[in-house]
Amino acid sequence: MGGEEVRTTKEDGGEWDFYTWISNNLTMLLYILATLWLIKKLINLVRLRFFAYVMHLCTKDEFPQLEEVKKDHFASMAKITSHDPELRKQNAIRVLEIGVGTGVNFAHYPKGSRLVAVDPNHEFKSYFEANKQKFPNIEVEDYIVTTGEKMDMVPDGSVDVVVVTLVLCSIDDTARFLGQIRRVLAPGGKFYFMEHIAEFNLKKHWLRRRMQDVFTYIIPVWPWVFDGCCLDRETLPEIEKAGFSKVEADRYYAPIPHWVFWPEQPNLKGIATK
Repeated sequence: MGGEEVRTTKEDGGEWDFYTWISNNLTMLLYILATLWLIKKLINLVRLRFFAYVMHLCTKDEFPQLEEVKKDHFASMAKITSHDPELRKQNAIRVLEIGVGTGVNFAHYPKGSRLVAVDPNHEFKSYFEANKQKFPNIEVEDYIVTTGEKMDMVPDGSVDVVVVTLVLCSIDDTARFLGQIRRVLAPGGKFYFMEHIAEFNLKKHWLRRRMQDVFTYIIPVWPWVFDGCCLDRETLPEIEKAGFSKVEADRYYAPIPHWVFWPEQPNLKGIATK
């Protein structure tokens, strides 16, 4: 009895039965996997197209007061001298914008800017190109579909300015993202940033801070609509420890008149120098 071999049978529901079932149903399983893969691709395509359209709607009308804030913030860009001898002769600079989207910052680029555009969402490109037609003073050198964390194809020390607006709220690996910015900047290059952040005046605006958590985690409507956007990011400490030689930044409340963006009013703007 002790030496009797135990054999797995179909009735036992053991290993032999499992592998036989796989073998007999392999075609069906491959069909199911292919269908699931196709559904995932379609959902991703719809999500990207939806987000691009939402951002197009949100940015097609200017908020004059906000544009004044941006104009003031980016004004010093016109005084930058390029590290590239050829661009210096033309009184031009090379700007890399990560998360360029529809091109909402074009109006604030200096005359003769050479732009390297980076965005992970290819569905933005048609809006980007349509908007670009309004700004003949900007020359687009490259349009790269990738994330800021993975823009390894951009050469080291090749750009004079990096621009990032309303992007760090949705980055998974902030340290790597900022490390890439430092890598592509020329020595002395400038990183211009404008980001919405977690509410910083808890005594006065405790309700807004609470709502930021609610809309990000409890009822995560904000990340769903705005492609992973989080309302509670503490962005400045991340930038300060990223290895820049100098960081100048101010917290402020963005003059956005529409009530929908009330949770995004706490903002941060600044310039970091490599």
